[in-house]
Amino acid sequence: MSETQRTLPDYESPPVIETVLGVRFSPLTPFTTRLFSLYWTSIKDEYPHFEIQDPIPQTAEEFGANRARPLGIQIIKGPESRCWFIDETETRLIQFQRDGFFLNWRKVKGNEPYLHYDHTKPNFEKYWKGFGEFLNHQGLPDPQISQCEVTYINHIEKGQGWDSYGELNKVISCWSGKYSGDFLQDPESVSLNVQYVLPDQKGRLHIAMLPAIRKQDAKEVLQLNLTARGKPGSSKLDDIVSWFDLGHKWIVRGFTDFTAKDMHQFWRRTV
Repeated sequence: MSETQRTLPDYESPPVIETVLGVRFSPLTPFTTRLFSLYWTSIKDEYPHFEIQDPIPQTAEEFGANRARPLGIQIIKGPESRCWFIDETETRLIQFQRDGFFLNWRKVKGNEPYLHYDHTKPNFEKYWKGFGEFLNHQGLPDPQISQCEVTYINHIEKGQGWDSYGELNKVISCWSGKYSGDFLQDPESVSLNVQYVLPDQKGRLHIAMLPAIRKQDAKEVLQLNLTARGKPGSSKLDDIVSWFDLGHKWIVRGFTDFTAKDMHQFWRRTV
């Protein structure tokens, strides 16, 4: 058992269905879609499939006066697209776009074993180093990191610890389910967004909950997304990984604080 697993909450059957480790950087210049195919040749043996997707917009975590400044329009010349590189099991993928690089683990069939952070972090380090070597080989400089992101997506299935939105207090620890009067009854659905500032304004933890119908089995779920986002100390790998550790800690402990103890028993909490 690793140090991370010993000191942070852990579960034998967590509701995690996808995790993401990623970095955002200054847009690569020059950039053409040919870079997608060139990069693919370096990982094709492990990631034999690819898909073209729309790019993920960049959202910066600002504090103080910067947070209130108006949004500007940035005009970037060149293709705006994102490429997925997918492994044979379809549970692992690398995402690459003009200003971002992400490593995902996900459940596809629903019964795949959860891949812990202690496995995904070294994988990111491996492929990020290889990505940097690829860029240098193409005559491009090392990326200048503007932000790190850690995301965990959870599916809390209806009928597993809760049966209606009137029982949301069984899932969310801070939800009382009580009203000041007797007019309103049980809600039909609930969505919410919460933000928390990380220590020393190193970023934010975003928690979003929304009702969803799971695609593969059409079951009703509460989708609970936790994203930690912020700027590392520098663009060096050690500082990126250090920020990932901070973001992961806030996601795991935040998930545990945010969810109810009855659900922890349902997910078989071990630490």
